[in-house]
Amino acid sequence: MEFFSALQISSLETFLKLLIAAALSLVIGLERELKRKPVGLKTSVVISTFSCLLTIISIESAYIAQGSEYENVNITMDPLRLAAQIVSGIGFLGAGVILKRGNDSISGLTTAAMIWGAGGIGIAVAAGFYLEAALAVLIVLLSIELLPPLMTKLGPSRLRMAEATVRIFILERQYIKPVIEELKKSGITIEGISITHPNNEASTGSGYHELFIRVSYLQDKDTLDLYQDLYSINNVEQVDIEITN
Repeated sequence: MEFFSALQISSLETFLKLLIAAALSLVIGLERELKRKPVGLKTSVVISTFSCLLTIISIESAYIAQGSEYENVNITMDPLRLAAQIVSGIGFLGAGVILKRGNDSISGLTTAAMIWGAGGIGIAVAAGFYLEAALAVLIVLLSIELLPPLMTKLGPSRLRMAEATVRIFILERQYIKPVIEELKKSGITIEGISITHPNNEASTGSGYHELFIRVSYLQDKDTLDLYQDLYSINNVEQVDIEITN
């Protein structure tokens, strides 16, 4: 009877811990889902719940081992040894959502950190740190949602800059330098530039010169304004814009 009573209490506590871990991870998953990121509700819940379960198993197994003796040998275990492996094991999931684009920009780092954080929530809840886990979720959400707009308005000018990759087509080679100078005069910062020699219609010697430029500009200027500014420059025949952040 004592065994079944203890089993019932342990099962109820385990259930509550798993439920709390899943509920807290839903908050993170919902934030990623609303932003159309690769990791959403389902992934966050799975990671946090199973991290919580593995941590519970690790802790309970350590207590069982410490209380058992076999042929006068006392077995001891680190109660968080398995949990420590969870933190490093989640790394391969995070690596799967980090993408490198063709313009050398990297995206998905925040989502990868969220995956790692979901595992941390499960471990914290399983170890009994309910308030700490809830506080961590609150701090992370406030930091993600409030800090970027705040820094955009009050932070240094560099933090108020958005980045874009611009592809400009120019018909004649002698117009390349004047176009670049006009870009600088319009308040756009050039971070990097590459020029492609025309290879279409090579037999006639004609074709567009393609300028691939990484630029920074103030975020109060939207994509349409940037497009209009670039297209209004003399000798610019065509403009393609890709916003990188």
